[in-house]
Amino acid sequence: MSVTVNALGKACPFPVVEAMREIGKMTDGGTLEVLVDNETAVGNLERMAASKNLSSACETREDGTFCVRIEVAACEACGEMAFDAERIVVAVDSAEMGRGDSELGKTLMKGFLYALSQLPKLPQTLIFYNGGATIPVEGSVSLEDLMFMEKAGVEILTCGTCLNFYGLTEKLAVGSVTNMYTIVEKLAGASKVIKP
Repeated sequence: MSVTVNALGKACPFPVVEAMREIGKMTDGGTLEVLVDNETAVGNLERMAASKNLSSACETREDGTFCVRIEVAACEACGEMAFDAERIVVAVDSAEMGRGDSELGKTLMKGFLYALSQLPKLPQTLIFYNGGATIPVEGSVSLEDLMFMEKAGVEILTCGTCLNFYGLTEKLAVGSVTNMYTIVEKLAGASKVIKP
């Protein structure tokens, strides 16, 4: 079986997410070809393959694009993540991920939330507070991913004090408003807290 994913022009984490999705479907094994147009994506795909003990090779094409071939062995649950998402809480306190350039930080946060929405097992709860409260509102670039996760059963909570501070109370577009006591309860009861 041979499958091709066209990720040309797609930014991180799209090539890896799409490759993982296809690997998860290839229970009979085969070759996965991922077309990308930058060396960063090639490296990310090769590292992902190595982390799953899958062999990979990259071919540079005449037009300067790359074809990463990943050999997928027959398996029962390729692509499954080895964690229990039952009580995982993701706490987002900023519209940016990491420290440094603000625009890069916003791009990284968008990528993080997209990648999170593509996990085979989603977290139980997402909590947005402080600058993170600006994400689950009208016009957000991550709104589609958040709506997808909410529809899949993820609880999405946003700090009411924070929404009020930023003047966004009426613009909350996904999830519900919460308070600090509930935030503390959710964090204290989590089996794991992830903070991007």
